[in-house]
Amino acid sequence: MPPIQQSFFLRVYDVVKQIPFGRVTSYGAIATYLGSKGSSRMVGWAMNHSHTYDPSLPAHRVVNRNGMLTGKHHFGMPELMQQLLENEGIKVVDDCIQNFSSHFWDPLIELS
Repeated sequence: MPPIQQSFFLRVYDVVKQIPFGRVTSYGAIATYLGSKGSSRMVGWAMNHSHTYDPSLPAHRVVNRNGMLTGKHHFGMPELMQQLLENEGIKVVDDCIQNFSSHFWDPLIELS
């Protein structure tokens, strides 16, 4: 992995480590916080590789801007992401977080 990409991924992981239990954020919110508003796809790539960096990283707490579990296929078992979220009290129906706005954690607000 090129050094610039690796550095960005590490910055993403630093944000993800800070997402509280029972809360979620989006790829775009992380990208915006990192000053790369148009880089939500790159945040997604970082999350796809997060298991090789730190398997304990709460990657299940990162979803798309609508609360959809778009990264669920990167958890080994497609239902694992939903199970992890539900273990934290977050209801998921048809791969979508219910009451998304009440669970949303915005790093731009929380970490600034």
